[in-house]
Parts: sequence; C-alpha cells; structure tokens
Amino acid sequence: MKIVRDMTPLHVITLRARIAALAATLLAALITAPQLLASGDDDPLLTMVMVDRLEWRSADSTWGGDDPLVWEVDAWLGHDLNKLWLKTEGEWVSGDSEEVELQMLYSRAATPFWNAQIGWRSDWKPESERHWLTIGLRGLAPGFIDTNVALFIGNEGRTALRLETEYALLLTQKLVLSPEIEINFYGENDPASGAGAGLADIEAGVRLYYFLRREFAPYVGFNWQRRYGNTADYARVAGQNTDNRELVVGLRMWF
Repeated sequence: MKIVRDMTPLHVITLRARIAALAATLLAALITAPQLLASGDDDPLLTMVMVDRLEWRSADSTWGGDDPLVWEVDAWLGHDLNKLWLKTEGEWVSGDSEEVELQMLYSRAATPFWNAQIGWRSDWKPESERHWLTIGLRGLAPGFIDTNVALFIGNEGRTALRLETEYALLLTQKLVLSPEIEINFYGENDPASGAGAGLADIEAGVRLYYFLRREFAPYVGFNWQRRYGNTADYARVAGQNTDNRELVVGLRMWF
C-alpha cells in the first residue's frame, strides 16, 4: 500500500536526523513515564516490545519495482489502565529508499476489551513529510478479531482514516494462520504524498506462523495490495503499479 521512491543522499541524511531527534524525544518521555503513570504496588509498571512484522517481500512487480524489507513494531509502557505506546512501520528498498511512519500515543482502557488512544503520527517519504493528530480505538471485536481504527487530522485541512483487522486461527499448538486487512481513506487529494481523496488503498494478506516458542515465530505468507481512485492515478503518472501480489517471509517476536 505504500509508495516508495528513490532518495538522494541528502534526503537519507535528513530523514535519519529527524528520526534520531524524534527517537530522543520519545526516549525522554519513556524515562519520565513511571512518574506520569504512577500506580500502586498491586498494579506494577510493565513493558512490552512486539516486532509484529519483519519481513522480506518478493513479487513480479512491487510499488517501486524492487523487493522491500518491511517492518512493523509496537512498544508500550504502563499499567493496566494507562499506557504510552510507540509504533513504527515502514519499508527499506535497495538500501537507500525508505518511508517511515512513527506514532506516539497515550492509551487508556475504555472497557475490558477496548482502549482509547490519542497522540501524534509523523510520516516521512522521499518527497513529502506529514504530521497528524491521532485519535483511535484499539481492541477485540466480537469473534476475537484484533481491530484498530484511527482518525488522523493534519494541517491544511488534511484528514485520513485507517481500519486494520487481524484474526488468529489456531491450527495446532504451534501453527497459527492469520488473515489480516488494512484500508486507508483520505479526506482530500495530496499529490505530493501520492494520496487521493476517498478510498486510497487496501492491503490484505494471510500469514502462516510456526511458534518455536511463545515469543518467537518465523512465518510465510501472501500479501495483496491495490490502490484506488486518485491514488491509483497518481501512481500511474509516477510510473508505479496499482495492483501488487507478493510472497512474504518473515519473523514475529516479542519481549
């Protein structure tokens, strides 16, 4: 679903400097989080890092023409009711092409199965940079479907909506089949980032995990991506594909 373009060395240096600055800010926030999230001894401070996706994708034709390395990592720190979340996802192509999304969120349990979230999202692509206020809801829908809905509000009247769902089907004690889907909408056209108003793109996939232990699982799978409307038109003008099918090999782990 993502648009990957080649970057100049200056773009790479600038992007890495911005990521380092944001990472330092987030680290400072996490260091002070125990005071912000203080609670009693019966509700200890907990942490988790989930490498939800670290995968190599191979296809006859990808968005940018090369096989990308894709990551999606979530980390949180907090108590039962209040947590700080750090989320990052992106692609690395040919060693010098990147796009990165970072989110820092405050999360509070609204019900036993749902958490309300608010925070900030920043996107970096070779030819654009966007920042958004994020308001979301994350939890388990009926049928134990992992669901994440997020509204993004940017400057200059930009808005976006994202829906993500994933379901884990236990085949054996070690084999898990997981279908998932992500849908993105935008409120207006943004040619610089390649996003068109309305339904922009859909990504759907299925992954088969083999859990060597609870915290570590290699997997294989299939991924399908398609752009729609003006988003597809922008891709065609840029000489990119609007429909893509990929085989994936990767790792999921948490600690």
